[in-house]
Amino acid sequence: MKRRPIIGVMGGGNSTSVDTKAAYCLGSLIAKQGWILLNGGRNTGIMEASAKGASDQGGLTVGILPDDNLSRASEYITIPVLTGMGNARNCINVLSSNVVVACPGGAGTLSEIALALKNNKTVILMKFDVGKTFGGYMKQGLLLYAETPRQVIEKIKELMPLQKQDLPGL
Repeated sequence: MKRRPIIGVMGGGNSTSVDTKAAYCLGSLIAKQGWILLNGGRNTGIMEASAKGASDQGGLTVGILPDDNLSRASEYITIPVLTGMGNARNCINVLSSNVVVACPGGAGTLSEIALALKNNKTVILMKFDVGKTFGGYMKQGLLLYAETPRQVIEKIKELMPLQKQDLPGL
């Protein structure tokens, strides 16, 4: 069986209209590639927008929810995973993703970036300035920056040959 790449899209529950539109576009482009979109699963901000973008293109979406019920899940999540773990679910988000895309967010998104980098996962920051905190990871090539959703997709495509060991069949 061929595994499809899982692209984690992380970002804030509260987002600007510009960031929400970019997240929607990113979700659409991920689905058009045939990749799986994974996010925090909630019905707000970057999570809702990216899931809607992927869903509108017929894509598969997975939401790793902090709750133990579906009350705050996005209707655009195909596979909701109820964890009852609160913020600890961030580990599942990043460890289940082949590549993590970090859209503008707050402390939760920063924790996902840190967890991904600590686990040698590539993180692409999409118009999200994290300052110099993670500068060493940029030098290592684990932390990349993109201005647009299309640039994110191009960077992921460049990374795919490096991800073959994680993605049999690519």
